Amino acid sequence: MTRELENQLTGKRRLRLAINTALFACIAAPALIFAQDAGSQENPKSESNNTLEEVIVTANRREQSLMEVPIAVTAISGEDLSNFGVLDITAIAQMSPNTTLKVSRGTNTTLTAFIRGVGQQDPVAGFESGVGLYLDDVYLNRPQAAVMDIYDVERIEVLRGPQGTLYGRNTIGGAIKYVTKRLNPDGSEFDAKLSYGTDNMLDVVLTGSAAFTDSFRVGASVASFNRDGFGDNLYQKGVENYNKDVLGARISAEWEPNDDWFIRLAADYVEDDSDPRQGHRLYPAAFSGNPVLKNVYNTEAGLSNPKQTVEAEGVSLLTEWQLNDLITLKNVLADRSDETWSPIDFDSLPAADLDVPVNYTNDQFSEEFNVLFSADRWDGILGFYYLDANAFNAFDVILGQLGDIIGLPGLNAFTEGDVDTETWSVFGDFSFYLTNQWSVTVGGRYTEDKRTARVLRQTMLGGTSGHFGGSAFPIVTTSDFQGSKTYSKFTPKVSVDWTPNDDTLLYASYSEGFKGGGFDPRGQTSLAPDLDGDGVVSDDEIFEFMKFDPETVDTIELGWKASFFNGRMDSKLAVFFSNYTDVQIPGSVGVDTDGDGIEDTFTGVTTNAADADMNGFEWEGTAILTESQNFDMRLGWAVGYIDATFNEYIDKAGNDVAKDRVFQNTPEWTFSTNLAIDVPLASSTISIIPAVSYRSKTSIFEVPTADLDQGSYTLWDLSVVWSQNNGHWSAGLYGKNLTDERYKVAGYYFPALGLENNVTAFYGNPRQIWGTVNYSWF
Repeated sequence: MTRELENQLTGKRRLRLAINTALFACIAAPALIFAQDAGSQENPKSESNNTLEEVIVTANRREQSLMEVPIAVTAISGEDLSNFGVLDITAIAQMSPNTTLKVSRGTNTTLTAFIRGVGQQDPVAGFESGVGLYLDDVYLNRPQAAVMDIYDVERIEVLRGPQGTLYGRNTIGGAIKYVTKRLNPDGSEFDAKLSYGTDNMLDVVLTGSAAFTDSFRVGASVASFNRDGFGDNLYQKGVENYNKDVLGARISAEWEPNDDWFIRLAADYVEDDSDPRQGHRLYPAAFSGNPVLKNVYNTEAGLSNPKQTVEAEGVSLLTEWQLNDLITLKNVLADRSDETWSPIDFDSLPAADLDVPVNYTNDQFSEEFNVLFSADRWDGILGFYYLDANAFNAFDVILGQLGDIIGLPGLNAFTEGDVDTETWSVFGDFSFYLTNQWSVTVGGRYTEDKRTARVLRQTMLGGTSGHFGGSAFPIVTTSDFQGSKTYSKFTPKVSVDWTPNDDTLLYASYSEGFKGGGFDPRGQTSLAPDLDGDGVVSDDEIFEFMKFDPETVDTIELGWKASFFNGRMDSKLAVFFSNYTDVQIPGSVGVDTDGDGIEDTFTGVTTNAADADMNGFEWEGTAILTESQNFDMRLGWAVGYIDATFNEYIDKAGNDVAKDRVFQNTPEWTFSTNLAIDVPLASSTISIIPAVSYRSKTSIFEVPTADLDQGSYTLWDLSVVWSQNNGHWSAGLYGKNLTDERYKVAGYYFPALGLENNVTAFYGNPRQIWGTVNYSWF
């Protein structure tokens, strides 16, 4: 038996075992709770009055009960986010199975997102995310400034699996919806929240709204999030590492001229003035001799130009018009922009061995128009979407020490990428209720996606380039590429649902999604191969070298959603089988440009090099374990398993190295659970909520890297929340990562670029403890 076949069989056995375990758990858990329930029949009143609250989501672009949506969805309400002490959107990964959300390496607010093995961790212009992020139905085209803090939020939804029909391009892994609160139509209200904790954490959130008439109201939120660093920059005095200094604001105006119209104008703004986040060296400096620092949150980074800052803003106009009982029209118009300046010190040393100042600037305009239908025996949606976006980045790669040694003082590899995206699509999705128990959903989306790119790479001398205020001058241009290409794709969806009773949904679905193609924003055209062997590298050969095509995911999903014991327990199980084709593999490799045997820059190498399968399951649920006059107890859980395997992976030499490659940022197992104990007092309630989350071994890159890969780890959290029954006052005490676990979330691996053996890691947050006081007036 070949090693490849043996690996395939082993993977299938693991998958079968995992699915069988999940199915057994779904059957056994209700039986255990039923046994407990049977032993407490003396209190029938509490059994009948205490049920799980219905959760409403818009995963299908229309309001539905979570238990009726034939999609794997995690939905977390704003109240639960507050009770669990969720600070920003990355913590959602602890509650959603097969989901990875984290702060990108070398940044404070750039988001790296993976769902079911699909995502993107490289934030440079030209690379697209595999997970769509939405703020109130507005797609965020770029990951910068996307690590959103949690405030003024109604709920967050995580949709797993391809969402190509309803959500379009770049949602092949799934989609995340951040839904803010609508204003109170019944009058004015005000909310103030103050938090203080370890590392001088000080958060203030003020929210208010006023109804000027029965049909017109205005609301606003202002938030300040501050914290000292988990570490310090030991070289630059007064500069911290992993600190937080963020100001955010949202304002909205809502007008309902009559019962058929709803118009909402909203704007948001965020400014992040946190100090640069630098990595922890895993090896002593090979040339300058600096030792490995004991505190993984400390740094000796010397790069200070440019000043670290992130600024983002957006405005949107939502219009809804219910024409009649059958048809509702909806339009979402939006414009967004953001800009980031950051000094990323890859070597994390005082010396300029591998210093990378960067600038990202993004702009986007989007328009989406929907026609929603709601009839007795069918409902659906027709839509049109348009996006016009630009993503620009510029960065230096300053190899000062190497340049001095080889006689090229201030050696710098400058890169500038400018990418325009113009995309439009039409889509439809309709559900037909054949009987009271059976329904069929069919949908499809046609997309045209035009990418236009300019990539400029120059080798410079003199240190910092003019873009960052320096005086470096070019000595050679290694890339000056301009290209454009239009891609088109039809992504269908079909689902069959069976509801044998009011408490059970079983579904089977097939869906497709794709992520746009483009041009490598770090590609070096001087390295383009002579494909036809005629001795000349033509423009067409350079174009093919720089280009990469779209990637696609096809998924079959089988699901079972059920409610048990008069609404006291719900269970949501999804089993999925996905094929991932033309996988885009972006990467960077060191390059020796002058033939002296020393790598003096790095270049992008992006290919559609791989084909893979991702199979697994997800099981989520909530159960009321006990209920009495003394206390209530609820259990929540989420389990995810994925067997993600490359079938083919062609490296830059043309060899198939699939057996030596793994999926990045995709642990095989994810697990979380929480136990909420509510204790009623005279006119208030105390909730005690311990929670735990587990992630198995995670690889940072496709090539296993022992230095950076993170072994399995567990995080323990605890919340204690007191709230008045009238809703005015509440207070909480929160603890995160109580065992103070050290775990890597990202890193840079350039041991041969520069002179210092540059391997640096970034870590998740250490133990944090804080208290919160909240007052609401209404």
